[in-house]
Amino acid sequence: MSGPGFDASAVSPEVADFYERAADFDMDVWSEWSGLFRPFGLLVAAIFSRRLEQLNLPLSSLDTSWGMTSEVVQVTTPQTGELRANAWVRTLVKTGRIIYVGSYSVTTPPGTPGPCVKTVFPLPNGNAIVILRPEVLADGSLVLLSEGRRFGDAGFYFTVHRPDGSVVARYLRSFRERIHVYPANGGVVRADHTMSLWGLRCLHLHYRLRRASGRAQSTPD
Repeated sequence: MSGPGFDASAVSPEVADFYERAADFDMDVWSEWSGLFRPFGLLVAAIFSRRLEQLNLPLSSLDTSWGMTSEVVQVTTPQTGELRANAWVRTLVKTGRIIYVGSYSVTTPPGTPGPCVKTVFPLPNGNAIVILRPEVLADGSLVLLSEGRRFGDAGFYFTVHRPDGSVVARYLRSFRERIHVYPANGGVVRADHTMSLWGLRCLHLHYRLRRASGRAQSTPD
């Protein structure tokens, strides 16, 4: 994926390897909710996320203390075999609970000069869609930003499928994400994923991504 404003060849080999072979990596995850938004996370988990097994954001680091598995399934056109997207399923080892099920592909929305990562999370009667604009930093690390100003920019969208076959889409400018993926020592890749609402950070996730070779409980180092 390359285009105006983004040169994929400048991404560090370690980060590129993770994105090309995500299913080969184990994930250790730590989460930190802002105190102001933690009750909101509890409410969403109780009435929505756990029932649907979707957008099931971890409420504490104990939820993810045994790590997270990832499975990538290719979605193709039946008639031609053309690859349309990659479905990425992430599951907690400790409970077996599915955290996310998302379809990942590349798109170029009208409000950005180059290609973006498009993530679609299926929901009842619609989808949550996050369009992330990539940037490569001088050290080869990758930043993905869902920060735009208007419909057609990178950012967070909701779509609802109506009974008459029409689709309604809404752009949520107030919700933003920033994902910074960077190489660390020993062939490990790390990522800091920050979500904010109305300019206030509500959730910070830190990932340690390692080639799958057995799993043990661990703490951040």
